[in-house]
Amino acid sequence: MSILVPLTCLAATKEKPAEVSVPAIEIEGGRRLTFERMFTTDRDVLGKKGFWTKVVDFVAGEPDEHFLVRPYSIAVDSRGRAIVTDPGANGVHIFDLAQHKYKFVERNEKGKESMLQPQCVAVDAHDNFYVTDSETGKVFVFNADGKYQRSIGALKGGEGFFKRPTGIAIDSAAQRVYITDTLRDKIYVTDMQGQVLATIGKPGSEPGELHYPTELRIVGDELVVVDAMNFRIQIFGKDGSYRGSIGEIGDTPGAMFRPKGVSVDSENHIYVVEGASARVQIYDREGHWLYWFGGKGTGPEEFQLPSGIFIDHEDRIFVVDSFNRRIQVLHYYGVGKRAGGQP
Repeated sequence: MSILVPLTCLAATKEKPAEVSVPAIEIEGGRRLTFERMFTTDRDVLGKKGFWTKVVDFVAGEPDEHFLVRPYSIAVDSRGRAIVTDPGANGVHIFDLAQHKYKFVERNEKGKESMLQPQCVAVDAHDNFYVTDSETGKVFVFNADGKYQRSIGALKGGEGFFKRPTGIAIDSAAQRVYITDTLRDKIYVTDMQGQVLATIGKPGSEPGELHYPTELRIVGDELVVVDAMNFRIQIFGKDGSYRGSIGEIGDTPGAMFRPKGVSVDSENHIYVVEGASARVQIYDREGHWLYWFGGKGTGPEEFQLPSGIFIDHEDRIFVVDSFNRRIQVLHYYGVGKRAGGQP
């Protein structure tokens, strides 16, 4: 399938960002990609203040603003809340776009397990969220309200089992957790309490082997894995069987030089965040390159060192625009769908 990509970005203005008009990307077959919004602080989602809130702020002073420092990964739960890890802030931001609420979650109580470098995040069927910590070697588990529940990978001496846990995916139906250990070049499969049941992959560059695996997603009965230093995406069955790979090293459209995040839309297209070129590249399940969007910059649909991506059940695309310290939200409309999601 050949797809044409027009120029898409206009420069953003700080004074009136809401008035910036961003043209849609028209894609062959009636598909289209539209820009929806971006957010970087709690004030971007809290909504307009009421009269009494303004009075309280005038008397007591406005509360501190919470903002993204160095966002890395994102997941969206069943309520539509965007959960963003931020190693620069040593915590996790929860942006409730629908209810206009915000919460910051951290774990730094003295004498207890502290979360130091949150990396990737995944949610289960009950909206509990699981955060990998690359420094402590553990996974921290929080309930839907952001209350700490437990850790996965904590050893008796307090240290973590994993060398560098990065990507994480939850299979709630099977009660399994999949964790990439980047420094061990493998994927660990555990139960919900962290007991290791199996491993997938081993160091190397051959099919089924891994070199610095990072993000991963569960799609049906498959795992889609960013095999970062092999410059490709690999696909495994959840049983560990090798199913195929996508991409090769290079800096041209369709090639990969610094793959970071990965996600999949409702048409089974695979989206790969390419950090070096600041693009999101899209492939079909067979590995054919389709098109890309993005490019280096600070305007809408432009990125600087993007790192994470998540596509929700409505095909809204959340991109972690890390160096621009923001999340950008786009919307993909597949075959037979128009704006509003209607056929």
